[in-house]
Amino acid sequence: MKLLEERIKKDGYILNGNIIKVDSFLNHQLDIEFLSQLSEAIYQHFKDKDINKILTIEASGIALATVLSQKFNYVPVVFAKKQKNKNLGTDVYQSLVKSFTTDKEYTVTVSKKYLNENDNLIIIDDFLAEGNALKGLIDVANQAGSKVSGISVAVEKGFQEGGKIIRDMGYDLLSLAVIKSIENEQFQF
Repeated sequence: MKLLEERIKKDGYILNGNIIKVDSFLNHQLDIEFLSQLSEAIYQHFKDKDINKILTIEASGIALATVLSQKFNYVPVVFAKKQKNKNLGTDVYQSLVKSFTTDKEYTVTVSKKYLNENDNLIIIDDFLAEGNALKGLIDVANQAGSKVSGISVAVEKGFQEGGKIIRDMGYDLLSLAVIKSIENEQFQF
């Protein structure tokens, strides 16, 4: 998506370890109008899939998922929590996920009250690097018996294996921008 690529070029930057920062509009400070444009592209791709719920992971996927919910006639957004709290109870789905950004493992948790075999999901996240968060969300959806009808991320790091892994699993993965490489502090799409 040219719009997102241009915004990344304009406002994005690179930290050590190929960490891409787009926090001025996507995942720290939120440009809601821009997120609406991104979510419209996702909606157009998946609009015929009868989506009745959106699954994401805290915290960075929540903004895009919430705006996307409006396009799907305000379907519920469920987000996997990275830390289990006492108020979640014990009737939960869980999956172990390793974060590329933090290099830590955590268990994502979703209450069984919010996902089941009647759900037709789209999974949303902000970034795709190694695919671990998406694999964890797919695992949670499978535990619930939910159907995963699509997956979308704002930014895919095409120079890492995550996108290939998810596509090889047979999922319809829509990445709005695919960064093929980072050369001389410049993004190559």
